[in-house]
Amino acid sequence: MKNNPKSMIMGMGSAVPEKVLTNHDLEKMVDTSDKWIRERTGIEKRHILEEGKTNSDLAVDAAQRALEDAGMSAEELECIIVATISPDSFFPSTACQVQAKIGAVNAAAMDISAACSGFLYAMNLVDKLIGSGQYQNVLIIGSEVLSRFTDWEDRATCVLFGDGAGAAVIGPSDGEKGILSTYMKSDGRLGYLLHLPGGGATCPTSHQTVDQHLHYIKMAGQEVFKHAVRTMVDAAIHGLKRSGHQVEDVDLLITHQANVRIIDAVAKRVKLPKEKVFINVNQYGNTSAASIPLAMDQAKKEGRLKKGDLCLLVAFGGGFTWASSVVQF
Repeated sequence: MKNNPKSMIMGMGSAVPEKVLTNHDLEKMVDTSDKWIRERTGIEKRHILEEGKTNSDLAVDAAQRALEDAGMSAEELECIIVATISPDSFFPSTACQVQAKIGAVNAAAMDISAACSGFLYAMNLVDKLIGSGQYQNVLIIGSEVLSRFTDWEDRATCVLFGDGAGAAVIGPSDGEKGILSTYMKSDGRLGYLLHLPGGGATCPTSHQTVDQHLHYIKMAGQEVFKHAVRTMVDAAIHGLKRSGHQVEDVDLLITHQANVRIIDAVAKRVKLPKEKVFINVNQYGNTSAASIPLAMDQAKKEGRLKKGDLCLLVAFGGGFTWASSVVQF
């Protein structure tokens, strides 16, 4: 159990593309309906990055807002971590491209890949780096452009995903507030249930892989749903136990925003009332690693996250990966 937080969130920011794709727009593209999508996912619309823009562009927008919120310059950053599964390129990393674009000349930079759990994996790592005394000012970003890896002919998956970015500046805690606990876990045996098969060393890009749509997200929806609920409940329980808190102490639950039915199921099993659960999947769809920080920033701006509030963050993603963090704001 962590009695005194060693790191805290100093500033937050988020960004989404201007272009909006509604369920009614999708009705014109594939055999689906607004009613079907809403009933099964809770999603009403999603944001799609414009042509000519990149993941790092979106990440930069979120990063600059987080820096402004923290009252910090890019030159003060010592490390940048970008959580993403839709990088601009295999290398250089998206984090290095963000570093160049914002002028963070004194920072180390790297990407991590943990799908929708990526931001909480990054938070875990940064909490330890700051706790060790190695760094003072770290920027973590969850940023995704999943629209470019979505098969717009597959009605089972194309209704789910959207683009967005969220960022947080993390530094040493100045008292009782901060990151109270972190928890990470994975099960690689189940990776085949949610994956992108083409483009890597196992299945390099070729005419055949393109023709077979292997460069798009593949998902076994019902199986993923089941494991998402089970593992996020596991993460919530472990996160609270490590923080020394009970579920009754939680002021707000923010889960990965994949599907409103998954969120409702997790909240019910953890025994948190709806008024303590934050949901914005209806506005953005599933933005993978950007999901948690997007929701955090919105919750703060709307007054749902206030000074002194205890927030339980929980995520699940491809891999499978899952994670949680308990934060005192």
